[in-house]
Amino acid sequence: MAPNIQTFINSFQNRLEPPVRQHLKNVYGTLMMTCTAASVGVYVDMFTRFQAGFLSAIVGAGLMLMLLATPDDGKNTKLRLGYLTGFGLTSGMSLGPLLEYVSAVDPSIIVTALLGTTLVFVCFSIAAMLAERGSWLFLGGTLMTLFSSMFVMSLANIFLQSQFIYQAHLYLGLVLMCGFVLFDTQLIIEKRRMGSKDFVQHALELFIDFIGMFRRLVIILTQKEEQNRRRKRD
Repeated sequence: MAPNIQTFINSFQNRLEPPVRQHLKNVYGTLMMTCTAASVGVYVDMFTRFQAGFLSAIVGAGLMLMLLATPDDGKNTKLRLGYLTGFGLTSGMSLGPLLEYVSAVDPSIIVTALLGTTLVFVCFSIAAMLAERGSWLFLGGTLMTLFSSMFVMSLANIFLQSQFIYQAHLYLGLVLMCGFVLFDTQLIIEKRRMGSKDFVQHALELFIDFIGMFRRLVIILTQKEEQNRRRKRD
């Protein structure tokens, strides 16, 4: 067991230079902080009378735009971390109504979805780190094409109200988020090699992937649970 772990560690050291490894530590540490803020946001929305899911989504979008509009100059890190933490908090609050409904169906779905999302995210991140340099960057065009197609699907379904399109959008979205984890992880590594030290924005990109994956997995598991209950009643 120990030799396998050492081999695993050595593979990271061989693939990633010390500055890249340190940058990834900063990115994932910031990502964990943002996820913690999102958890607090979920608690605030679900267990208080604040109940501002839609409003928090708008505020979160504003905070994200403010972060992106504030370039990293090495002196504004605390300000940008504040924007990111606020975005994480409001993202969690916007999830509150969904998770409140899911907890009424089966609270264990939330835990299962969180563990599943974390496992998939970690596995895809490690796969991107250990892969050949730039081997997943080719996904960029495909992912953006799929994203654009899904956007058109969602607009069309406003009028069509098709359950098939909704389900296709849901599952394709989950696949899309998994692809973005691979792509964004390798892109972050390449950006650091080219001199970018903006770990705050890089953490934002991965957080969007994580929260998007979690949201879709929660909905999928809830649908399956509701289908199982209907079958039992029938």
